[in-house]
Amino acid sequence: MKPPFKFLLSLFSLAVLIFTCFFLPNLFSQEKLKEALFYEKREDRLVQCRLCPRNCLIPDKKRGFCRTRENQGGVLYALDYAKPVAIHIDPIEKKPLFHFLPGTTAYSIATAGCNLKCKFCQNWEISQSQPDELDYTYLEPEELIRRVKASNSPTIAYTYSEPVIFYEYMLDCAKLAKQAGIKNIMHSNGYINEQPLRQLAKYLDAANVDLKGFSEEYYAKLCEGSLAPVLNSLKILKEEGVYTEITTLILPGFNDDEPTFRKMCLWIKENLGPDTPLHLSRFFPLYKLTNLSATPPETLEKLRQIALDCGLRYVYIGNLPGGEAENTYCPACKKLLIERRGYFILQNSVENGKCKYCGQAITGVWK
Repeated sequence: MKPPFKFLLSLFSLAVLIFTCFFLPNLFSQEKLKEALFYEKREDRLVQCRLCPRNCLIPDKKRGFCRTRENQGGVLYALDYAKPVAIHIDPIEKKPLFHFLPGTTAYSIATAGCNLKCKFCQNWEISQSQPDELDYTYLEPEELIRRVKASNSPTIAYTYSEPVIFYEYMLDCAKLAKQAGIKNIMHSNGYINEQPLRQLAKYLDAANVDLKGFSEEYYAKLCEGSLAPVLNSLKILKEEGVYTEITTLILPGFNDDEPTFRKMCLWIKENLGPDTPLHLSRFFPLYKLTNLSATPPETLEKLRQIALDCGLRYVYIGNLPGGEAENTYCPACKKLLIERRGYFILQNSVENGKCKYCGQAITGVWK
């Protein structure tokens, strides 16, 4: 007895539905295994990563310190390529960048992983994970650019965790963004070797670098890293013409001593220039330092004054809404130029890159 026509049609419809939902997407959206840049092949299938100052020597079937780069048979692969775990549209002020297209939005992405292990990390859920531990959206560079255009954001921000560890993805996206007239910004720990940084810098418009402290002891104890490469990265960004701001998270009892902080401010002034904006960010108990108190507001205000006394012209306090330390003032006539409340711009009196009151040039990238 032949099956009824309607029954066969139902079976066919079910098969089409299953194919459409489960098999068809994979035919057109195959995830690519991306070979890493900046590594050397050694004997016995060993590889040596040259992306960051760790220069990890990685055996076959093992990963580097960042947990995102894996040796497979003597070839190093970037496991996080096109796998962002965080995608948001943020105010540019959240990066934080205060002198770069204020009042605009940044299409912000991050993948899992980091090449430091900061005990105070504020995004530790993703920075201290590896790509196969978190849900992600597979998003190839071409599709990312389409989404950025649709969002009307003038900028892509590589941020949240540590963009150095998704270097190949960032570089490919940045090249396409530049062609499309979209600007590229990076919020980074600056822990990267010179050659990859110089190559990336050709496509970067701006960066905010975390200068976490100003001693090797601090970096070793709290970050499992080193200060010297970060200082070198800051110099390279300046040499390459990348507009740069700096963020320092102030930890009570660790990096808030006045002599060391003063040395840091003088280094910034002498090597990067007095117009380099410095953001002093308030620490809140998180990750492995939950026993530490939040940074007292008076500590932040005292350090801000030291920075100003050292000759830095734009010093801000973050994670402490309200007060004049959120605002931008003209270094010449002292008039209020950009008034902020959190991430919102209340007024902006910078016109054509200058103070509208006295004509003083104001460092930054303006509309």
